[in-house]
Amino acid sequence: MLTPFKENLTPDPARFTAHCLRLLACGAGVAVFGTTSEANSLSVGERMDLLDALLDADIAPSLLMAGTGCCALPDTVALTRKAVDSGCSGVLMLSPFYYKNVGDDGLFAAYSEVVQRVGDARLRICLYHIPAVSGVPLSIPLIERLLTAWPGVVAGIKDSSGEWSHTETLLRHFQSETFDVFCGSEVFLLQTLRGGAGCITATANVNAAAVVDLCRTWQEADAEAKQRALADTRKIFEMMPVIASMKSYLARQLHDPAWATVRPPLVQVGKDDAALLQKELVSAGFPIPRLQE
Repeated sequence: MLTPFKENLTPDPARFTAHCLRLLACGAGVAVFGTTSEANSLSVGERMDLLDALLDADIAPSLLMAGTGCCALPDTVALTRKAVDSGCSGVLMLSPFYYKNVGDDGLFAAYSEVVQRVGDARLRICLYHIPAVSGVPLSIPLIERLLTAWPGVVAGIKDSSGEWSHTETLLRHFQSETFDVFCGSEVFLLQTLRGGAGCITATANVNAAAVVDLCRTWQEADAEAKQRALADTRKIFEMMPVIASMKSYLARQLHDPAWATVRPPLVQVGKDDAALLQKELVSAGFPIPRLQE
């Protein structure tokens, strides 16, 4: 889920909560504090305060998955404990990503330390594989090792490799009643649904209803057409930096310019690019009514 910021670049809990409610109204579950959330531009305290804002709005924590993976072990532990104590359905855990080439032993130790320090049987970890951004891939042997050491705790993976062949390998090796495989883009949603759990995807922020619809109707005759429409829409938002492009879209649709704000080092979409984005969406037949308040 995107994180809105005020003009002074502080997180905006009111807009954050309203956006979460819109996504839930479409039938989606919500992953907060992932890549699209600009999570690594947020402090530990900011993440905790935003989670509290959702809980204070009586949003069921069972509908939330909180991103908790940080470079610093104590930060990951603190955020994970907060998510578990709040009743979140699970945590999306990015590996420590600053040091590269640490090997499976180092990554296994990092995840294991978190599990042991949190020390709570309710903990459910969804591993986060996004090597193009993190520079730290999660290998098949590492996942096997974690599942052996922490069965039931290591409960899934989000595969943001961007390669269907990799998602297919994960499905073949690991999808089970106790371990869910999610693709990281709705471009691969239909293929994933034929054996996996679904997707955790950025562009559901602006197209949640269509993503949810395919999840519900993927066995029907028009599923392939729906899948093509999802992929075409995503390509439009990827014409420019996708976080900024989605925020620009929401700013227009909600008549709320503050939504276009990103926190540095990201850069806001310019007026010309925003107009081009809107034109491409209209040309593609993308439904763009004003979102429900």
